[in-house]
Amino acid sequence: MDSFTATASRMPELRRAIREHPERYRVLTGERPTGVLHLGHYFGTIVERVKLQELGVETFIVLADYQVITDRDTAGNVRQNVYEAIRDYLAAGLDPERTTIFTHSSVPAENQLLLPFLSLVTEAELHRNPTVKAEQEASGRALSGLLLTYPVHQAADILFCKGNLVPVGKDNLPHIEITRTIARRFNERYGHVFPEPEALLTETPELPGLDGRKMSKSYGNSIRLGMTEDETAKAIRKAQTDSERRITFDPERRPGVSGLLSTAAVCTGRTPEEIAEEIGGQGAGALKRYTTEAVNEFLRGHRQRRAEITDADAAAVLHRGNARANEIANATLDEVREAMGMVY
Repeated sequence: MDSFTATASRMPELRRAIREHPERYRVLTGERPTGVLHLGHYFGTIVERVKLQELGVETFIVLADYQVITDRDTAGNVRQNVYEAIRDYLAAGLDPERTTIFTHSSVPAENQLLLPFLSLVTEAELHRNPTVKAEQEASGRALSGLLLTYPVHQAADILFCKGNLVPVGKDNLPHIEITRTIARRFNERYGHVFPEPEALLTETPELPGLDGRKMSKSYGNSIRLGMTEDETAKAIRKAQTDSERRITFDPERRPGVSGLLSTAAVCTGRTPEEIAEEIGGQGAGALKRYTTEAVNEFLRGHRQRRAEITDADAAAVLHRGNARANEIANATLDEVREAMGMVY
């Protein structure tokens, strides 16, 4: 049985355990603030975080600002991207009283865990990581030390707070495996300090962008959560479809049409096939109008709440979250030093 199959088979039991005993779990999740969040983030990660929070699971969200420069020359608009992400988190229902939101660069003790953790993995193990390979190929640049050690930095993200549950998609399972390896090797070498975290496979399928490819900030095919209704309508009008009049759901042959159908479907709770059948021979114009209305209706409340949250509000949330993360990271680093015999 391969790793994914084994993990997937464990999910019903794990989700039942989370519902019955949420207090036993601590979640670490997050993203790189390379741009503003879009509809794919909302359905792919934010919804899951809100669900876990409402179940009573203690949740930590890292805005990995240091990792912005793994594959680019500058950090760009990282500060504003962080604030925009927090506005979306709060508008979606994440509560800073129950969910700790922090940035990499504000928690020195977490980053210091990289040093002992790097001694626990080999160069070959790092080179084999699929994300390292994919990011290097996508960047077209020489492999930097930061990108090579990206999986170890993620392990520090998870283990600094002794996270034992990490929501991920199938492609991110190797990161959980290397984190489990690092935790296990540290415990074997120095004594038990860290849990071996479990992957929580997210239930939402990947939402395609307006062109049928993966929804991505870099592709420019996304619907940003902070767009106005007019901006949303304009983006959808510009989406490329095809010359066939009848609307059908066929991701392989008709990626643009199918991307619009998938977007409308997640926003309405219907299936793409149902929507395609309803629109029938009315053409791409009718599909775009339907999708625009579906997205704007779905995001209307989110956008209203978001507009009421200022940068000052976001900064206050981050200040509180950074303080909490530092308190925990310092305690964990003290434990690590004690275990390694480095208390002076």
